[in-house]
Amino acid sequence: MPRVLIAPDKFKGSLTAAQVGAAVAAGIRQVLPDASITVVPVADGGDGTVAAAVAAGFAAIQLIATGPTGAPVVTTYARRDDLAVVELADVSGLLRLPDGKFAPMSATSRGTGEVIAAAVDAGCRRVVLGVGGSAGTDGGAGMLRALGARLFDAEGAEIGDGGAALAKVATIDLTALRERTAGIEFTVACDVDNPLTGPRGAAAVYGPQKGADDRQVTALDAALTHWADTVAATTGSDRRDIPGAGAAGGVGFAAVALLDAILAPGIELVLDLADFTDHLPGTDLVITGEGTLDDQTLHGKAPAGVAAAAHAAGIPVVAVCGRNTLPTNRLHAAGITAAYSLVAIEPDLHRCFTEGEQLLKRLGAHIAEQHLTRRRPEHRHPTEATHPRA
Repeated sequence: MPRVLIAPDKFKGSLTAAQVGAAVAAGIRQVLPDASITVVPVADGGDGTVAAAVAAGFAAIQLIATGPTGAPVVTTYARRDDLAVVELADVSGLLRLPDGKFAPMSATSRGTGEVIAAAVDAGCRRVVLGVGGSAGTDGGAGMLRALGARLFDAEGAEIGDGGAALAKVATIDLTALRERTAGIEFTVACDVDNPLTGPRGAAAVYGPQKGADDRQVTALDAALTHWADTVAATTGSDRRDIPGAGAAGGVGFAAVALLDAILAPGIELVLDLADFTDHLPGTDLVITGEGTLDDQTLHGKAPAGVAAAAHAAGIPVVAVCGRNTLPTNRLHAAGITAAYSLVAIEPDLHRCFTEGEQLLKRLGAHIAEQHLTRRRPEHRHPTEATHPRA
């Protein structure tokens, strides 16, 4: 019987990566009950990163930390030995905004620093930080303050939280931060190359997605510029233009400039955490996917990373998704033989969201018939994506 490796990302707003994998596996087993199926949920460094680590065998450590607007939230990090995986989205992300109300000027990354501090205090010496989905543009100052940094204004008072407050910072005390993080190895899962400031910076590019209007974007960019000036004066090194410094509202900048972090592609980090390549030998087909396959998929998203790793091992890859906007030639260039979407078998988008698992089971059964048995229609090219009738 065939061996199948299912490694999907989440269908955002609908299904977790684990749910996607389980549904596709159930569909395959309807056709091939004895198939050997392994499900490895993945993520690209944003929400779902901790879940992927836990699915790979990490322990889930729950704690209470400060959310992006100051309200406490229950969050989780993953741990294996001395390695902690921290997910910014789960504590300081857009999904943690009360009632979904944006706070572009005041949202903080403080909670992310609190989770890192808890992991370090528990004995972790290596931290992988996934930074996708941030709610704020505070230059990572909140994270640093939770780890011991102190930020003062010209009168010697500590400044407030959020990006707007950075305009007031005059001096930085890094004593406690350096003591607490000495010997800790930080790696940031980062899939963007934006600098901290300027027309491609954190405020200009991502501020509007976090609720900032034109006036606020201008104010935030000025505040981040002042923050970078102050950090450079304190450390003797200017890191604002490092590719990825603008990630997560400037958390990338803070991590590189003051935590000596390494920035790395998120999906590569997650695949490594999940020991993905160990599952490839003997596999006949890899199935990956995410909610939408589009141009962004090809620039560091999970399906592209999974496909690249499988393609390098000579294993064919197909994808499942909610909808697909990529033409066949671009899918093939990314190492994906075919893509199967929910909307192709159910045009009603509401039903795609509410009945996603059942629809994915149908796609799983169809993939089994098309790619894992000898019952493919002989007149159809084996790389052509077909769909069961709605």
